[in-house]
Amino acid sequence: MKNKWAALALLATTQFVLILDLTIVSIAMPPIGAELRLTQQDLSWTTTAYSLVFGGLLLLGGRLSDYAGRRRVFVVGMALFAASSLVGGLATAGGMLVAVRAVQGLAGALVAPAALSLVMTVFRDDPALNKAMGLWGAVGGLGGSAGVVLGGLLTDWFGWRSVFFVNVPIGVAVAVLAVGLLPAARSAERPRGFDVAGAITSTGGLALLIYALVGAAEAGWISARTLGTGVPAVALLAAFAVIERRSANPLMPLGIFRRRRLRAGNALMFLVVAAMQPVFFILTLYTQTVLGYSATESGLSLAAIAITIAVTASTLGGRLLSRYGLRATAATGMAFITVGAALYLGLDVDGGFLTDMLAGELLTGFGFGLLVTPATVAATSQVRAAEAGLASGLFNVTQQVGISVGVAALVTIASSVTGGATSPEALVAGYRVAMLVATGLSAAGLLVALTMLPSRRRAAAEDAEDAAAAETVTAGA
Repeated sequence: MKNKWAALALLATTQFVLILDLTIVSIAMPPIGAELRLTQQDLSWTTTAYSLVFGGLLLLGGRLSDYAGRRRVFVVGMALFAASSLVGGLATAGGMLVAVRAVQGLAGALVAPAALSLVMTVFRDDPALNKAMGLWGAVGGLGGSAGVVLGGLLTDWFGWRSVFFVNVPIGVAVAVLAVGLLPAARSAERPRGFDVAGAITSTGGLALLIYALVGAAEAGWISARTLGTGVPAVALLAAFAVIERRSANPLMPLGIFRRRRLRAGNALMFLVVAAMQPVFFILTLYTQTVLGYSATESGLSLAAIAITIAVTASTLGGRLLSRYGLRATAATGMAFITVGAALYLGLDVDGGFLTDMLAGELLTGFGFGLLVTPATVAATSQVRAAEAGLASGLFNVTQQVGISVGVAALVTIASSVTGGATSPEALVAGYRVAMLVATGLSAAGLLVALTMLPSRRRAAAEDAEDAAAAETVTAGA
């Protein structure tokens, strides 16, 4: 198609806004609570509602984009995101705000997998795919850290409502431009029926799983809340697997997991976000509770990660992937992440940004910038056009569950070390143990990259075999 790069710019803008929205609202929590008279528990639901709906519906949203048309689902999702953001900016009660965040989660679950599958569609069989994925990863990395900085600035300058209002013109503009810039991209292989039972069990299971993990971070792994939602979550997901195995038109054909690269890409991303998202969270706590930074200062102190990810992913990620292949590029990225995570073990009560944080931020940012392109390509490259939305949804689910698992595990570990103590020394001791676990998860990711991803030569041979098989199928049809 024409204007591929304009389409990528539009889709990348959407990716930036969605990831930005995951963090930007958290910075505005104190003034939101003060104005709407919300307790800390009430405020937590503004995050939980978004996570539950977003994570629970990602798989369904990805499959809907295959069935109904990726551009159509993308436009509907962006329009819904803009409308719900407008209502959020006008909210006058806590319940109204929680409902808005749930609707924003629904919109995100429609847009995120549709956007990635549209990138795959626009650049399918194009040598520029690796470069496009590098830019996609750069924008995603930038959005995660930029949310903390922009959230602080918008809240300080214009009030908390501005973090919702800023999404409205962007959402409307993207939805309008998408009609002219993006292909409809509806799969020609749509099944005749829709897997209702699979949709219900996957959505319910994923939502309960994420809620259980959030509960584990707040109340512990063996609390009544965690077990009361975790056990039904596992039961629903097990039922989902049984239904998919027997369904004539499954929501998620289990055969997709036979692709080794897809398994490796999802495993890599699960491990890296499970390690690095809690690190980001802990560094935010460290700078504010131990070093005494303001919210804006704390956000700015983490900007080096975002900048390094963006520069590395956009300039080196795609190039190194094209030259050295999946395994070498991903393993190099994971090695840098592992070393960078290990440097955070030196966090100190009397530390500072230059002495305790900058080196780790640069190394982890550089490593993630290298990793994100091969991980994304691995998770999506071996799927048929009819499964692009499914693969994209699965990849997004992997990240969401990885973040929830990582935050729940590392926050619980840090809290168990402190034993309820709030002194800077106790907090730092807990943070260090959490960073040790993050380093271990990163090392596991390095092992996955080295053992599960193919070398450049092997990947080329596999691609040739897949192409030959596809031609045989087409000729036989």
